[in-house]
Amino acid sequence: FNGVILFTTNCIVPPRPNAAYADRIYTTGSAGLPGATHIPDRKEGRPKDFSQLIEHAKKCPPPTEIEHGEIVGGFAHHQVLALADKVVDAVKSGAIKKFVVMAGCDGRMRSREYYTDFASALPEDTVILTAGCAKYRYNKLPLGDIGGIPRVLDAGQCNDSYSLVRIALALKEAFGLGSVNDLPIVYNIAWYEQKAVIVLLSLLSLGIKNIHVGPTLPAFLSPNVLKVLTDKFGLGTISTAEEDMKNLIYENNDGKHVPEGIGDAVRG
Repeated sequence: FNGVILFTTNCIVPPRPNAAYADRIYTTGSAGLPGATHIPDRKEGRPKDFSQLIEHAKKCPPPTEIEHGEIVGGFAHHQVLALADKVVDAVKSGAIKKFVVMAGCDGRMRSREYYTDFASALPEDTVILTAGCAKYRYNKLPLGDIGGIPRVLDAGQCNDSYSLVRIALALKEAFGLGSVNDLPIVYNIAWYEQKAVIVLLSLLSLGIKNIHVGPTLPAFLSPNVLKVLTDKFGLGTISTAEEDMKNLIYENNDGKHVPEGIGDAVRG
């Protein structure tokens, strides 16, 4: 991408020294970055003045295509719930054994390749529920579909995690279960920055347990708070993709893949 880049909120990863795009970064509102041009807030009811950014953009060459293909998205709760019968039937028949929530944030650190490795190793009877930029670690993998249901259901960006909660609650009702924790769902969330705190707190407020967060836990968690979250909610960190695949997806040492938690409510 050869054009200008305007940041309106957080998630800014500082460019490396001498990065080719560094002089094309603009910020506005609450976003800011040392060395970037900041567009001031509107004054006296007048709109913000983006003229400098626009003139800069006019001088930039067009984007250069570096790859070609299609990615299927748009699986917010309205779309998924419209296919609820198909999803429920796939679970009852055993075609879908488990849902894996792999939402969250991404960064450029090598440790985040874990999420690509984990998604690649998932059995073919699992479906990934995602929202946020963590999906860019695996949404180009040839994971295919299960009876026409894509194995990566992408609800959108971080704030669209709301849709994932709505989907989980709807599945709980469809199966007549008492808790979301009784569903065949595991949570392997990618942690990076402070906005994800709201998503984590929302999940905890619903009583969702055994959420795994990585590559590290939030740095602001004090030992006492971490103990509460660990003891009451089973919050934990990730290990290696191979070890977590064994612990989160496979339930016994012989590697047999069985559905977790939902039991006779679904199989019957």
